[in-house]
Amino acid sequence: MPSNIRFVLSSASKLFSRSAVEATNGSFSLISASSIRKFSVTASRNMHFVQFQLKSRGPQHLGAQLEPNGDIFDISAVDSSIPNSLVECLATGESVIEKTKRIIAANRAIVPLSNVKLLPPVIKPSKVICIGYNYAGHCAELKIPPPTEPVFFNKFASCIIGPYDDIKLPEMSEKVDWEVELAVVIGKKAKCVRKDQVGPYIFGYTVAQDVSARDWLTSEANGGQFLLGKCMDTFCPLGPSVVDRDSVGDVNNLNIKSTLNGELQQSGNTSEFICKIDFIVSYLSHIFTLQPGDIILTGTPTGVGLHKKPPRFLQRGDVLESEIEGVGKIRNSVI
Repeated sequence: MPSNIRFVLSSASKLFSRSAVEATNGSFSLISASSIRKFSVTASRNMHFVQFQLKSRGPQHLGAQLEPNGDIFDISAVDSSIPNSLVECLATGESVIEKTKRIIAANRAIVPLSNVKLLPPVIKPSKVICIGYNYAGHCAELKIPPPTEPVFFNKFASCIIGPYDDIKLPEMSEKVDWEVELAVVIGKKAKCVRKDQVGPYIFGYTVAQDVSARDWLTSEANGGQFLLGKCMDTFCPLGPSVVDRDSVGDVNNLNIKSTLNGELQQSGNTSEFICKIDFIVSYLSHIFTLQPGDIILTGTPTGVGLHKKPPRFLQRGDVLESEIEGVGKIRNSVI
C-alpha cells in the first residue's frame, strides 16, 4: 500500500477497552388543526431524517422528526428547493439541517406518523460499503485474531429495504443469518480526508441489518467471496431514520443488539470497534471518493446465528428486531 494512504492500527489491548400553517399537496391536506404545536430553532437540534409515503399513496416525501416515533415535518413539501430524496438533497451541497430548522421553527407541515409508511431513509446511494470483523466479540466467537488491516466488501443498493419491510428468504440459500450494524451516512464529497477532519463529512447514522447467506460465503459456493452472499434482494434493511451526527453523542460508546422472535441474539457496544469510524472514513476516502448519501456499515457484534450451538438461521415467520442506542430500532418479518 502506498505510504500516503497507510495507516497504523492501534494495539488490540487499547482498542478493546471499552398545524398553525396547513400544508397541502395537490388536493389533500397533510395536517389538521389538532397538530398545532410550537418549536424553536434551538429546540430542533436533534433531528431524525426520514423518507416516507402517505398511506393514501402518492409520491415519496423527505421529512424530519424531533424524536424517535414522533410526528413528521414534511420538509420537501414546504420548500420546493429541497428534493424528496435525502441522497439528492445532500448532493446539492446546501445545508439540509439549517433549512429544516427553519421549517420546524415555523411549525410547518406536520404529518402524524400514523398516516405514513416509512421508506428506507436512504435510497439509491452510489455505494454501500461494509467492514468485516470489526468487533472484538465477533472476532472472538469466530476464533480468529483481530485483523491488522481492515476488511471491506460491499452490498448493492438494490438490496436496501425499509425499517419495517419484509426480508424475503431466497430459494438458493438455507442459511440466512442476521448482523445488526451501525451505518454511517456520508454528507458531502470526501476525498483524501485526514482522520482528524472526518466529522463534517458525516451527515448522520442509521440502523442496518447486514443479512447474509452463509452458504454463499464459502469456498465451495462462491470461492470465499462475500459479494453474492451479502447482496441478495432485501438483504439490507435500513432505518427508521438517519439521525444527524450531533444528536447521537459518543458514537464509539453505543449499545447495539438484535432479537429474534423476542429472544436476545446479539448484544454489544460500539466501544468494541477495532477500526473506529473516523479511521474507516479516512481510509476509504484515500482509496476512492465518497459521495453524499454513501452508506458504510461498520461491523456486527457477537451473537450471529452461524455460531450458535446449534447454528440457527432465519425461518419464514420469524421477526427480527435490530436496535442501536440513540439511533433507533427496526423490525423486519421474514417471509
